Amino acid sequence: MTDDDLEAADRRTAGGGDELREHEVRTALLELLAEVGTVTATEAAARLGHSSGLCSFHLRQLARHGYIEEAPHHGGRARPWRLRRNPAAAAAAAAESFGDLARGLEDESWQRWLTQRDQAPAAWRHDEAFSAVAYLTPEEMSRVADGIRRMLAPYRDREERPLSRPEGARPVALITRLFPLLPDSADGPDQD
Repeated sequence: MTDDDLEAADRRTAGGGDELREHEVRTALLELLAEVGTVTATEAAARLGHSSGLCSFHLRQLARHGYIEEAPHHGGRARPWRLRRNPAAAAAAAAESFGDLARGLEDESWQRWLTQRDQAPAAWRHDEAFSAVAYLTPEEMSRVADGIRRMLAPYRDREERPLSRPEGARPVALITRLFPLLPDSADGPDQD
């Protein structure tokens, strides 16, 4: 069995076409690289609790899209990866395009939910979607975001630690977007 066969099997086992899951794996890999500098697929698998084939596949995808690159190494089969050089420019470009990718995956997952909601078990056939407009200062907006992050913190480790999940727990998309509403150009300039 080739590496490609193993990766295909890992992707099927991990949910195959589930874009949200793929986004989570890639995000975890980018965060790991930011933390440790360089990592091989085997090292990433050990740290993140995924198979090395799955990590290898997603590391190559991140490289293909320009987020990471192979790190120099001295022969052998080990293939270490690192974030792209020129950190400021690469980070800005990666943040923008990764943000676009994340928003696209969120929107796609939401549309899939809307079209397939009636196929979910009865207890899961609802969602908690809401939006609001509040008048905030930049500092208040940051405090609201920090409060949301703190509220979600107790649940974040369940991705890496499956045994910590209560029975019946499923992945749930938690999406928060805080941004100032800009006036239409016909309304005139915004005031600070």
